[in-house]
Amino acid sequence: MFDNLRDESNYEDEQAKYQSAAGTASNAAGDSKPSRVLGMTAPQRFVITFMLMITVCILGAMCLLVTGKIGF
Repeated sequence: MFDNLRDESNYEDEQAKYQSAAGTASNAAGDSKPSRVLGMTAPQRFVITFMLMITVCILGAMCLLVTGKIGF
């Protein structure tokens, strides 16, 4: 899954340069290519947000343990 990330990003940069040189719009109304937010696909964004959520939960639990609000 992570093997070709650099190749994919270079491919999109080259496509954007080619389209801007040709004078065409990158996202025309008839374009069926899915849009990417921050250059990531939906599953990649999900993994990042899931990892962020787990990190916040762990840090919150550690903070509660240190302050003595909860105990085991």
